[in-house]
Amino acid sequence: MAIQFPGIMAEPKPSFNPRPSKPRLALPRGACDTHFHVFGPAKKFPFGPKRAYTPADAPKEALFALHKHLGIERGVVVQSAAHAFDNSASADLIAARPKNYVGVALAPVSISSTELQSLNRQGFRGVRFHYMQHLAEGAPIDEVISFAGKLADLGWHLQIHLESARVAELAPALNRSPVPVVIDHMARIDASKGMNHADFQSLFSLLKNRNVWVKVSGSERISRQPSPWKDALPFARKLVAEFPEQTVWGSDWPHPNLKEIPDDGVMVDNLAEIAPSEKQRQVLLVDNPARFYGFKA
Repeated sequence: MAIQFPGIMAEPKPSFNPRPSKPRLALPRGACDTHFHVFGPAKKFPFGPKRAYTPADAPKEALFALHKHLGIERGVVVQSAAHAFDNSASADLIAARPKNYVGVALAPVSISSTELQSLNRQGFRGVRFHYMQHLAEGAPIDEVISFAGKLADLGWHLQIHLESARVAELAPALNRSPVPVVIDHMARIDASKGMNHADFQSLFSLLKNRNVWVKVSGSERISRQPSPWKDALPFARKLVAEFPEQTVWGSDWPHPNLKEIPDDGVMVDNLAEIAPSEKQRQVLLVDNPARFYGFKA
């Protein structure tokens, strides 16, 4: 049976699965999805004119319905590149449930301290920069690290979305960051290349800096296999085991720019392999997000 996703337009078809399976794995109380997006509705929140892609509407009501279905109580909405620097759609989601949801904004390094304070009051806790070929290139990394000084007083962090081949290149600058750094989607490594590949080893070395965190999200993006993306899970499991206090998990809903639409119930069940023990899942899904993003019990 399909769960009810309010506000979905008939066309174009959404990028998410309207009939996600019910996970067999029960998540701990206070479980947090630290990486998802909200798109539109476009009539209310228009997409950026220079966007690299145009997603279907995926409004906050659909996200809340999914989280209830999966047993997720908290979340971190990550501003979509499709909406560019207009963080209104994300702010609207946070405002609906401010005790349980915070956000990561997109912003230019030229943003003023006054504008950052406004975003802080709206519930944003970091700024994301892209270093991906299919998205608009972020500001030069040295400018981003300099800009991060503005974030320190707010208690914010940097979130970096990058091609795996660029980890070694950007690592020296990231190691100088005055605020915590979160690496998206396991640095988009290619699971088929194995753990000994230089890209994964560069990520591993970067995480020896306890100021750097990683999201064990994006298994469906780093995998070279169909669902349930078994080739990707050992990488996530290794990161959770080796860096238990620097890892968080996210669904990446509504999964834009993928050929295969993931089943979010399968993603949750994969957590049994990513974090095999109840203690690991408590730390990954509850304790770490609460500490990093400031959720209160």
